[in-house]
Amino acid sequence: QVQLVESGGGLVQPGGSLRLSCAAAKSIISIDTMGWYRQPPGKERELIAGINTGGTTYYRPSVKGRFTISRDNAKNTVYLQMNSLKPEDTAVYYCKVVTTQHTDYWGQGTQVTVSS
Repeated sequence: QVQLVESGGGLVQPGGSLRLSCAAAKSIISIDTMGWYRQPPGKERELIAGINTGGTTYYRPSVKGRFTISRDNAKNTVYLQMNSLKPEDTAVYYCKVVTTQHTDYWGQGTQVTVSS
């Protein structure tokens, strides 16, 4: 059973924008932190943004000011608005949800390619 469903990836030119969405199944309850990771080609997966239940956010320095994370608790969904995209943002993007019981759920990944 798929627990997290991601959407919104694709090919975009440098300077362009994309919005990623990640919807968690309603069976996942007591969600605490929601976040986005990415894995560039040949590199390790890295945390780029996170948001807790209180709305406090974290951003990796390389995306701060360009990316915005938000969440809709009623829909069990987390979003990542990505603006001013650069070629170095090219990666597979994954969402992650952590419950108050410390259970992790991962999305299937969505490819983001920034290229002219």
